[in-house]
Amino acid sequence: MDIAELSNKILSRDRRALARAITLVESQRADHRAQAEELLGTLARQRRQALRIGLSGTPGVGKSTFIESFGLMLTEQGLRVAVLAVDPSSARSGGSILGDKTRMERLSRDPDAFIRPSPSQTHLGGVARRTRDVVALCEAADFDVVLIETVGVGQSETVVAEISDLFLLLLAPAGGDELQGVKRGIMEIADVILVNKADGDLKPAAGRTCADYSGALRLLRKRPQDPPGYPKAMMVSALEEEGLSQAWTELQQLNIWRREHGHWNQRRAEQARYWFAQEVRQTLLAQLDSPQARARMADLGDSVAQGDQSINQAARQMLTTLDPT
Repeated sequence: MDIAELSNKILSRDRRALARAITLVESQRADHRAQAEELLGTLARQRRQALRIGLSGTPGVGKSTFIESFGLMLTEQGLRVAVLAVDPSSARSGGSILGDKTRMERLSRDPDAFIRPSPSQTHLGGVARRTRDVVALCEAADFDVVLIETVGVGQSETVVAEISDLFLLLLAPAGGDELQGVKRGIMEIADVILVNKADGDLKPAAGRTCADYSGALRLLRKRPQDPPGYPKAMMVSALEEEGLSQAWTELQQLNIWRREHGHWNQRRAEQARYWFAQEVRQTLLAQLDSPQARARMADLGDSVAQGDQSINQAARQMLTTLDPT
């Protein structure tokens, strides 16, 4: 594969080249990894940047409907939008099982939008390991906004904050005791909470839910990266496309404020350090997946199970096997 040619095509907004590059960076083959690193290094020198928006929410809250309506609103304003939808993976094949393109049919036909489902491949946090690399590819392809939809809501889901400039949490109205249904951790990283489905008979319930969360947000400690009034809760209806422009205005204002006060650059630097550490850890773990390492692990595991040596001794021997120096 000619990396220079692929890089030039991506920089010229070639969608097929972008899709090929994403497949390359998601590959686990050693030769593909080397090519992906070369490609990412080449594109990084262009220093193109997009607004990265992470989005999560409980199942059934209408994330796909919201992303489609929100994305179409952005493209109507002349913006180019990329959607990275991290799907749950099949335990057998490792492939995606939701298929977001089928749930965002109108947006998938928009020439200024690009949707890429990506299997989470059992990676904790709902964000595929290579999602950050895919974001970099989309930025190089000159997209203005990158939306990162993650799997569900959970304690480990907050890793999405390490790849986003802004984080949206979608909630549904009339879900019972809503405040008990969302972990404090994800509340603490949310920049804007959007109560979706604020239409029809659910609109009054949405108002109550929005008020509950507005009160809860006031009780959380103020974050230094937030201007007065943030984080905040708002009502939207993705189905009726109401409240979307107001939500976009709030996101833009927050992003501008953070840039002007230096928080944006600081956060990007912190994220780079985080993903560097993660890459080192993942690379070390990958060394355990060779046939020799698995065999050694099995032998040492038997030794521990039989009481011949302690867990700590066996672990030290295993590490010595990986790095004999």
